[in-house]
Amino acid sequence: MAAAAANDASKPYIPLNSGAGDGWSKEGEATATCFCGTVQLAFPTQGPGLINSFVCNCTDCRKITASMFGSVFTVDSKYLTHVRGRDNLTSYSQSHTIASGNTMTNYFCSTCGTLLYRVSSRSPGQNILRIGTIDDFNLHETKLRPQVELFVKDRVSWFTGVEGAKQVEDGAWDDFH
Repeated sequence: MAAAAANDASKPYIPLNSGAGDGWSKEGEATATCFCGTVQLAFPTQGPGLINSFVCNCTDCRKITASMFGSVFTVDSKYLTHVRGRDNLTSYSQSHTIASGNTMTNYFCSTCGTLLYRVSSRSPGQNILRIGTIDDFNLHETKLRPQVELFVKDRVSWFTGVEGAKQVEDGAWDDFH
């Protein structure tokens, strides 16, 4: 049954992928949950609250995700709801290595360490969420599929990029906002 749901991208596919098990997805809204389930967010899956979806290959995203790139989407903060666990978030800010020179504040679950979102001082009214925290895995392939790839100049050679996405050599944010 789960395989059939996973193959039908028009329906939610929410596998048991965290300590919560109560993620949901409906027309226009879905949830993102940390690995242990303590923190859960509700976010829009369409505009005007959903701004964009992208992959970032910058050196900061490599380090903060412990991977070779970050797969993320941006939400207008007016449309982001902290369902639970807001008081369990820990933040860490810095600007030293950020290519733009802006301060980036990262919000992690204090229990399991999952990075749930980032906020840039350049765009304080926007939250940059991690696609991997989304409970409905079909959204990874559909509404939240990255449309842009940033910092292509820093991409590892074995990753050929996101097929069909606009390729941006650096972090020229204004090109796709």
